[in-house]
Amino acid sequence: MSGFWGMPELASAHGGAIDRGMLLVHILMLVVLTGWGVFFIMALVKFRGSRHPKADYAGLRGRWTIWTEGAIVAVKAAILIGLSVPFWAAAIRTLPGPGEDAVEVRVVAQQFVWNVHYPGQDGVFGETRPELVDDAGGNPLGLDRSDPHGRDDIVRVNWLHVPVNRPVIVHLTSKDVVHGFSLPEFRVKQDAIPGMSIPVSFTPTMTTEEFRERLRERARREHGDDPEALEARLAAIEDRHFEIVCTQLCGMGHYEMRGFLKVHSEEDYAAWLEEQAAALPEDGDEVDDFWL
Repeated sequence: MSGFWGMPELASAHGGAIDRGMLLVHILMLVVLTGWGVFFIMALVKFRGSRHPKADYAGLRGRWTIWTEGAIVAVKAAILIGLSVPFWAAAIRTLPGPGEDAVEVRVVAQQFVWNVHYPGQDGVFGETRPELVDDAGGNPLGLDRSDPHGRDDIVRVNWLHVPVNRPVIVHLTSKDVVHGFSLPEFRVKQDAIPGMSIPVSFTPTMTTEEFRERLRERARREHGDDPEALEARLAAIEDRHFEIVCTQLCGMGHYEMRGFLKVHSEEDYAAWLEEQAAALPEDGDEVDDFWL
């Protein structure tokens, strides 16, 4: 399903509800903008200086303004209480459990990268210790490889790999300041706050390759009559990925805090995990290509 009204492509199971809520809010704002615009024009005409040379400090009289404002508040409350709060409560209640075939990862933000921690084949995150943190040496999270649960853990920077059509739980936190973890195509947005681990859940419904094919179809529609522009657009799409965007101003390097999310088929994700497990060192040293 494609996004509408300029929204990004829709690639998550819950994204449709988010889009419908945003559409309702925008419709309400359009009605309010139109209504107040008409009222403003009427006020300019009715109370122009030629008709009222002396100011009337009493203003409008009547109850219709109160009823109008009350109706706007009621509609806003209905959207918040009847739509947004139940949706959020349902999302929290239905957070996938460990036994529901969910993929669990830790994402630890820092200036100005996203650290991604996978629990490995045992499904248990290894212990992390501050004194082991070594950004330059390939251990940005201080993972203790001597911990039995940490020996098979995978740590990558700026790359999040997940399978399609399986629930994903991201345990989100930050090493330094507040960052904004956003996946626009998945309608996911949550602040990463130091000292807090906040679970974020979504189910991808589109692989990265399917996403690229959607973009290719759009490029053919938009540039079908311009072969050179189409060729350039298609070439750029070959390297296109879902992006992890920081939506909080987190420092001077905020502009470069850009990560990527790759959604695999189930088979490709299993193969990727095997590849990462095979690359893990046996002597406790960190791998060199943790940026992949």
